[in-house]
Amino acid sequence: MKTLSAEKTFLAPPEKELANLENSKVAIQLIPYEHTSSYLSGSDKGPEAIIAASHFVEFYDEEIDEEAYKNTGVATLEPINFNGVYDEAAVHAIYNQTIELLNLEKFVITLGAEHTITQGVVKAFKEKFNSFTVLQIDAHSDLRSAYQGNPYSHASVMARIHDMQIPMVQVGIRAQCKEEAELIKTSPLINTWYAHQLDSNDQWIDDCISACGENVYVTIDADGFDPSVAPAVGTAEPGGLSWKMGTKLLKKLSESRNILGFDIVEIAPREGDILTEFTMAKLCYKFLGFINHNQPLK
Repeated sequence: MKTLSAEKTFLAPPEKELANLENSKVAIQLIPYEHTSSYLSGSDKGPEAIIAASHFVEFYDEEIDEEAYKNTGVATLEPINFNGVYDEAAVHAIYNQTIELLNLEKFVITLGAEHTITQGVVKAFKEKFNSFTVLQIDAHSDLRSAYQGNPYSHASVMARIHDMQIPMVQVGIRAQCKEEAELIKTSPLINTWYAHQLDSNDQWIDDCISACGENVYVTIDADGFDPSVAPAVGTAEPGGLSWKMGTKLLKKLSESRNILGFDIVEIAPREGDILTEFTMAKLCYKFLGFINHNQPLK
């Protein structure tokens, strides 16, 4: 596995040794896979855009009073090449790299294009860890058995995770079909907090966390946030999480649960607007800081 140079890695820290895979506790993989986008395309440019924006994120986080990267190191792998690789083959390629990183005992962060990529990542985590919950921040439930005839669609990724019999907690959902709503009502594996159920007090956050097991994998679709926070996404929906709501959820989750890894997906950069990629770069670093502050990575 090849990594990006220190100048091109996530955050671009001045200490080049902290961008080396051997020295880093954290490995970021870039998964620019886009094949089934159903509205706006361009998510394949998302991972690279987040890395570029991260070079303008401050190293110091006032919430934890730390420069987290100095404690963890962060190596960034070169993007996987998906030329001519689609659907099951793409999921398998993502699985292969993820399981290799997990076997190296790295804390794996994945920056992806369309949400399909989470299937391959979670498959690897399921092989490595006995039991965990997937917490999904998203506008869409992504529980269609197939979309436009493709079971590997971004709109079906959580259905594939449901097939793996992995419990899930969904937050911010506000767009779905009846099939998905019925599955949520009948499956004991799915706990969903719709966007209209989230209010200004923190009770919903505590309830979401209570529904998670001890170990948690987090998948963050950028459209789970309100378009005022993350406008450049493939399928925007009004009424999502605010920045404060999202970061408070991740901070409290990190205080009481063992976070195994996480991904950020579905940003579709647009010319002349850096808000979404910068926000997601900052979210990535902030969440890593929360995790390492509460349960230092080994």
